[in-house]
Amino acid sequence: MSGKRIQREKRTIEKMIALFQADCPQADNDAERYRSLYHYAVKRLDRCAFGEEKPACKQCPIHCYQPAKRAEMKQIMRWAGPRMLWRHPILAIRHLIDDRRPVPPIPEKYQPKKKG
Repeated sequence: MSGKRIQREKRTIEKMIALFQADCPQADNDAERYRSLYHYAVKRLDRCAFGEEKPACKQCPIHCYQPAKRAEMKQIMRWAGPRMLWRHPILAIRHLIDDRRPVPPIPEKYQPKKKG
């Protein structure tokens, strides 16, 4: 079971993808593509090494997204982010606050192994 922060991140991503899909001129009509991207993002959030202490994904030292999915999510967030302030102001403000959080130390199991 995810904590409050992860649940909020999931809602934010869901709203950003829906906003992009519905209103962005560059969005295509492939609803399954966006549904798949959302489920991919949820799975990544559920498996986040930092858990509730996670930094914003763009500041995270552990990039868990595949490069193509990361680029697609970046495009969606870049377009939907400013529009979220009007459509979902509380989620948008919380997202901006979370973006300012310091990056916690990398969990031990993700640190490089020391030789010797």
